[in-house]
Amino acid sequence: MGNIKNVANMLNPSHDETNRQKFVSILRKKILVDFAQDMKSVYKNKVEPKFNDLNNRYPTNGREIRTHMIKEMIFKGWSSLRYNAQLMTWLSVKSCIERDLSKMIEESNKIQKLNPTGGSLSLDSNVKIPREITELDIHLMPGCFHTEYTDHDVAQGALYHYGTNVFSGGLQHRKLVKGSVGTSIANFLKIAFPNFKPDKILDIGCTAGANTIPYGEIFSNAEIHGIDIGASLLRFAHARAESENIPIHFHQKNALETGFESNTFDFITSSFFFHEVSVKDTNKILKECYRLLKPGGLMLHMELPPSNETDPYYNFYLDWDAFYNNEPHYLKFRELDFESLITKAGFEKNKLLFTRIPNYPSTPEEEFKSSILDKSTLRRDHGNGAVWYTFGGWK
Repeated sequence: MGNIKNVANMLNPSHDETNRQKFVSILRKKILVDFAQDMKSVYKNKVEPKFNDLNNRYPTNGREIRTHMIKEMIFKGWSSLRYNAQLMTWLSVKSCIERDLSKMIEESNKIQKLNPTGGSLSLDSNVKIPREITELDIHLMPGCFHTEYTDHDVAQGALYHYGTNVFSGGLQHRKLVKGSVGTSIANFLKIAFPNFKPDKILDIGCTAGANTIPYGEIFSNAEIHGIDIGASLLRFAHARAESENIPIHFHQKNALETGFESNTFDFITSSFFFHEVSVKDTNKILKECYRLLKPGGLMLHMELPPSNETDPYYNFYLDWDAFYNNEPHYLKFRELDFESLITKAGFEKNKLLFTRIPNYPSTPEEEFKSSILDKSTLRRDHGNGAVWYTFGGWK
C-alpha cells in the first residue's frame, strides 16, 4: 500500500541466518515426525506389552504412559532434542529482529499516525498482566507475550511472527501462509452456515494478528476486533493489518474483563488460547464470551482436542508441552469436560457446536468443502495442522 511497508515482511536475514532458520525447521520436522514414529514403535513393541503383563490391561491415559516412557532412552533423547529445537526456533530469528527492530518500530509508528485503512490501536498500560505470563516464557519464547525493551516496541510481535514461521516451516500440513486457523474457520463458516454473516467479530488472544486478519478478508463488511495483553504484539498486529488493507481494531485488554458492552458481537473466536490460562480463568472467560455475544451469535474457539477424544498414547505425546514447554495449564485444560464447560458459561446444551475443520491452506478446495458437508470424509488427526478442533455454541 503506497510507501507503507509490511512489518511481517521486513526481516532481512543474511545467508547464514536464512540457512540456520531452514535447518531448525527441518530439525523440528525430523523430531516431530520421524523420531516421533521411532519413539511410538518403542512404546508399541516394548512399553505397552510390558505394562499389560504387569497390570492385565493396557494404559488408559497419557499419565500412565508417561510414567513408563520417561524411563526410556528414546524418550529422553527425543524430549531433549525437541526442547532444544524449540529454543533454537526463537534464537534463529532473534539476531535478525534485533538488527531490523528500529526500522520496524519506525514503520509501526508511521502506520499508527496514518491509519490508512481505518483500523485502530488502543493500548492501556494499566492492564494487569497475568502471573502465568510474567513468571514463565510460554513456548520457551524469550520475553513471553508482554515484554517491552524500548519505547513503541514491536519486538515480541516480530519474534512471535517470524519465530512461528520457522516453527511450522518443516511440517507437512503447515504452509507458510497467514492465519491457517483463522482462514480455516472463516471458510468453514461460509460453507457450513452460508446465511451467517457477522457484523462484529472478536478474536481473543489475537497475538500478532495472523489469525485475525483472515476474518477481515473473508467477512469484508464486518467490524473486526482483536484483544491481547501484549502491547508489542498489538503494535505489530495493527501495523501488519493496516499494510495489508484490512481494518481491524486492536485493544490491549484482559479477556477476563474486556469492558465491551453486553450483546456486542455476532462471532467470538480464538486460536490456541485457552490452554494457556487456568481452568478457573477459562470458566470466567467463557462466561464473558456469552455476555458479549448477541442473541443468535456464535462462539467458536480452536483448541487442542480434549483428552477423552484422543487415544492414550496421543495424549501422552501432546501433553509433553505441559511438562517441558512452560505451559502449566495445558494438561488440565485438555482433561476438562468441554460440554459441561460451555453449558456452565450459559449456553444451552442443544446449541453447542463441536467440530473438526480441515486445514484450509493445505486442503484442496473440493476436499475441504466435502469434509465440511460430509464429516465421514474428514481425517481426525490433529497433529501438524491436518485438522483443527473447535468448540463453542450459539446464543
